[in-house]
Amino acid sequence: MTATRQEHSWRSWVAFAAMAIGMFFAILDIQIVASSLIDIQFALNIPPDRLSYLQTTYLIAEIVAIAMTGWLTRVLSTRWLFVCAMIGFVLFSVCCAAAPTYQWLFTFRALQGFFGGAIIPVIFTAAFRMFPPADQGKATVLGGGLAMLAPTVGPFIGGWITETLSWHWLFLINIGPGLLVAAIAARLINIDKPDLKHAFTLDAVALASITVCLATLELTLKEAPSLGWTSRPAAFLAFACVLTGGWFVRRSLYRRAPLIDLSVFGDRTFVIGCVFSFVLGMALYGMTYLMPLFLGVVRQHGPLTIGTIMMVTGAAQLLAAPAAAALEQRMDARVMMALGYGLFAAGLIWNGFATYQWDFDELFWPQVLRGAAVMICLLPATRLALGQLPADKIANGSSVFNLMRNIGGAVGLAVIDTVLELRPAHHVDRIVAALLDGDRDMALFVGLPPERFTGMPLEEIDAATRQVVEPLVERAAAVASFNEAWWLVGGLVGLALLALPLMRKPAAD
Repeated sequence: MTATRQEHSWRSWVAFAAMAIGMFFAILDIQIVASSLIDIQFALNIPPDRLSYLQTTYLIAEIVAIAMTGWLTRVLSTRWLFVCAMIGFVLFSVCCAAAPTYQWLFTFRALQGFFGGAIIPVIFTAAFRMFPPADQGKATVLGGGLAMLAPTVGPFIGGWITETLSWHWLFLINIGPGLLVAAIAARLINIDKPDLKHAFTLDAVALASITVCLATLELTLKEAPSLGWTSRPAAFLAFACVLTGGWFVRRSLYRRAPLIDLSVFGDRTFVIGCVFSFVLGMALYGMTYLMPLFLGVVRQHGPLTIGTIMMVTGAAQLLAAPAAAALEQRMDARVMMALGYGLFAAGLIWNGFATYQWDFDELFWPQVLRGAAVMICLLPATRLALGQLPADKIANGSSVFNLMRNIGGAVGLAVIDTVLELRPAHHVDRIVAALLDGDRDMALFVGLPPERFTGMPLEEIDAATRQVVEPLVERAAAVASFNEAWWLVGGLVGLALLALPLMRKPAAD
């Protein structure tokens, strides 16, 4: 290797590592805030029915930004898009920490989410444009590993920061790393040039359509479980989503310079890769939602303990990353995807056999399976989806590919919320009926002394006994509902494998 190529390689890896760290903080931000919502609610006197929008506004803005990244890359270049996004993310992180009221916090949170969302797909574009094919897998492992690690370590970091410092530092920790990363990126990234003539090609109607479509989609998925899927507000949101989404697709197909180039969907392998990205988002966001909820509701753990238990998944991801990179060089990408998604499905379904007693030991191996599977899923799926696109379509394809993962996460959370809201009442009736019939196994599942249950119907239950048993039955119903949610998400991940044979074999490098 010549001295020039060595210098180029060194600069590329330092620049890419800085970009990956910036992405890590952007993804981490939504997770660390999740563990401290109650503290923020108390500090700013946020009404309970508005608290969830602290997360929803960030996610909506993030999705809109991801959708715009292809156009923004053409206008600003990869370098200056990343630098501007990183500086904007830091600026509005400071504003979030200084927000005097919850109205201002929601506003700043949306702007922070927009700039944070613009960071994410740039990394995967850079992985394919900064490195030759032989190094693209390593770059994807680095970027993808940090992207998947952030949701796992977020609850732990958030809990520690809030308990040790204050909730303001959930945002202030972004300042130092963010500015350093922006400086390194501005100095070392040199992939493409800004082309300001594209600034006048922005389709404002398409931008408004996709913004409304994505916002109403997220709001539908967020609100419909509590409002009722057939309620008028939910139906209105769904109709607005379909209408604006259809209008966006129509304009994108017939415009010379569309906001998002939908022609990438003409590549079958890319389409199927997006399906797997969608499913991966559903599984990833689903598991990082279900785990802390189970540990908090059923096991009654605090945020720091929850984060400590969930660190197992992050450790498994880090340990599996080198093995995933080695496998990627030696194994057919489709076979590797089958292995990764199969392990992920197994780890999800395993969690669906939980009892109220499950804690660190019982949750250890399911977490190991899921953590090890994440990189084995991400690496070949990203490589297959983006690696066969023409160079001029990679930025746009990366935006769509990452957008699908975020939408998958939103859909997954909505499905999980529906299960957790609607199924407990059914399980309470089922459990009570089984206990009255003297079912010994059900007594063990609930946590009642099994010797009193002999398979014979019980006598009349007095009020004092009912008062003792009722919270145990409700806890058991919650566990059963959590288990169904795990099975559902795991089943959907396994079902996606049916699409794998339709993917083309990757061309030899």
